[in-house]
Amino acid sequence: MPELIEPQLVEPETERLRLRRWRPEDREPFAALNADPVVMEHFPAVLTREQSDATVNRIEAAIAGQGWGLWATEVRETKEFIGFVGLARPSFEAHFTPAIEIGWRLARPFWGHGFATEAARAALDVGFDRLGLDEIVSFTAASNLRSQAVMRRIGMTHDPADDFDHPRLPEGHPIRPHVLYRIRRPRG
Repeated sequence: MPELIEPQLVEPETERLRLRRWRPEDREPFAALNADPVVMEHFPAVLTREQSDATVNRIEAAIAGQGWGLWATEVRETKEFIGFVGLARPSFEAHFTPAIEIGWRLARPFWGHGFATEAARAALDVGFDRLGLDEIVSFTAASNLRSQAVMRRIGMTHDPADDFDHPRLPEGHPIRPHVLYRIRRPRG
């Protein structure tokens, strides 16, 4: 995998959305979505406010250091924060790492409007066009059918041979089985 160097801040926009740096006022709605058991159904647990704020700190440090990451995502028309979408480096070892993953987490009122798909396409463009990546991956709990549907809508493919048990979850945990999707840089 090539060394990624992107010193300039990237803040993609789509027709309806803006992917941007995090702001202090994003922390409260982000904590609320991380405390929602439906949003967090396919994660080990809901997050406390402190855990949510620590997540923002890690995400924002990555964006500050490399110019891209898991961007705070807002509706352009209303400026309303809806969650995050973007690119990250998985922080665990697996058969597909090192890699860059695409991920998203949106508040429930914003599900079903195509926002994750729209923003994810913009993030893929950054990965391929600005960062020069050859491949981007995404993974989720095998039970997370909604996220898998987004992965397919953005052109990712799934090979069951790539599926894995998440190394940070204990044996027997119901969301330990994960699926891996991939997308390669478009040719031509």
